[in-house]
Amino acid sequence: MFKLARYLKHFKKEVILGPLFKLMEAIFELIVPLVMARIIDVGIATGDTGYILRMGGLMVLLGVAGLGFALTCQYFAARASQGFGTILRNDLFRRINSFSHREIDRFGTPSLITRITNDVNQLQVAVAMLIRLVIRAPFLIVGSAVMAMLLDWQLSLIFLVAAPLVALVLYLVMSRSVPFYRTIQKKLDRISLITRENLEGVRVIRAFSKQKDEEERFDEASDDLAATSVRVGKISALLNPLTYVIMNLAIVAILWFGGMRVDAGALSQGQIIAFVNYMTQILLALVVVANLVILFTKASACAARVNEVLDTQPSVTEDAAGPISPSKDQSTPRIEFRDVSFSYGEGDYALQNISFSISPGETVGIIGGTGSGKSTLINLIPRFYDATEGQVLVDGVNVKDYPFGRLRRQIGMVPQRAVLFAGTLRENMRWGKPDATDEEIAKALFIAQATDFVEKLPKKYDTPILQGGKNLSGGQKQRLTIARALVGTPPILILDDSASALDYATDAALRKALRRETKGMTVLMISQRANTVKGADKIVVLDDGEIAGIGTHEELFDSCQVYREICLSQQSGEEGKR
Repeated sequence: MFKLARYLKHFKKEVILGPLFKLMEAIFELIVPLVMARIIDVGIATGDTGYILRMGGLMVLLGVAGLGFALTCQYFAARASQGFGTILRNDLFRRINSFSHREIDRFGTPSLITRITNDVNQLQVAVAMLIRLVIRAPFLIVGSAVMAMLLDWQLSLIFLVAAPLVALVLYLVMSRSVPFYRTIQKKLDRISLITRENLEGVRVIRAFSKQKDEEERFDEASDDLAATSVRVGKISALLNPLTYVIMNLAIVAILWFGGMRVDAGALSQGQIIAFVNYMTQILLALVVVANLVILFTKASACAARVNEVLDTQPSVTEDAAGPISPSKDQSTPRIEFRDVSFSYGEGDYALQNISFSISPGETVGIIGGTGSGKSTLINLIPRFYDATEGQVLVDGVNVKDYPFGRLRRQIGMVPQRAVLFAGTLRENMRWGKPDATDEEIAKALFIAQATDFVEKLPKKYDTPILQGGKNLSGGQKQRLTIARALVGTPPILILDDSASALDYATDAALRKALRRETKGMTVLMISQRANTVKGADKIVVLDDGEIAGIGTHEELFDSCQVYREICLSQQSGEEGKR
């Protein structure tokens, strides 16, 4: 947690003044038992009503002043905790956005969501309690003990016996409950994962009538969390009863031995009441301390998870040290892979010894079976991942030497999964080029075969798009994502199996429009359909992460066994060759 203290530097005033006001409230609280003692020993003992009223008024004044100090402290605590949470959450989101796909894969989306929401909320509560109670509670304990000693040091020995016993109870309970709070956070991640999967895959779940199975899976994870929470709750539940027993026994001892001191004339009745009040204050303060220990234990677990994200350095970084000079020579390959190998971790290579080049304006098809490495290959071009070995070059320059913005502005990317964002259709089309005109959008929609259905929409370009494009069909979403990539005519267009939801007629019309309307644009078409890539200038065939063949459709059909099998599996032999 101390590593996150730097986020409080923007709130120095609140962090200093908040505890000071709470300290003033505690001081007034320590004065109240003395006033009460005077009322009993002087006012009530002598029947002086005026004195009782004056001292009663003083008690009310102390209470009102204490309330004012408490509210002021609460204001400073709220400002500091909310500001702390806002800055931390922004930094977390910024760090997550800097991650490559490798880090996001490692943490997992549900865990990152839990860390940026639930974990940061826990830390905000901890900051508020730090300002409000961390100084007040120990001060009340020490202050009450000191005030009791000033009244009668012999009777105050009861405090010195009770305090270590309470401290022992705190230690025993906390040492057994602390490990469970870290486990609870991990189990919250599990629930978040299941919830996310069910909300995103609700159509699939209903299509297969798996609602009952998913409910049971959620119940199992929820029950597991509940069982752990109950277990730690049982341990924590011992805290208050044990401390109350100790402190109430201490109060009984005060009344017993205090009565003897009153009989001996060493103490007054009012002082005994003051002693009891101070013991009660210590009891309440110790309970607060116990709850603070629990709170900060949870916060410590959350801080470790947040720090894990903040301390993780992205594996793909902008290493560009100076200006770069991409080649404008048409003889220089637009994209080149030089003996590239890639592994997702310590395991086997997903790609191995990949070497080929793509000329400017060339249309290249990349085909292979499921898991052959097609998507992995094209993800190396915009540096979603970095090659483990070898080099990937764009216009003769290693992609690692490009600033991210400059590299990715040259690439129109259409991923396998069509993703649209909440907003209007026009806003979605302008992601790649914020100042794109309606004419540019219209041209992109025409090439993507999306004009017909967009023109039928009631508000056309101003039609609202729901989160994830939920109000559109799969084919409509794919066509819009293709149009979004085409807006601004990027030099490189990558279509990663982006026509899988299109019928064959629309797919053919899309390929024809791309050939006709994207002259000079380098196009990479990744697909499992032979028909989609057969018209490309060059086809790269991948098999188990290695290149099985490179050439035209006719060349590969005759010379590449892997490509021939793909074609024959999708159509008859003579038809496949055509």
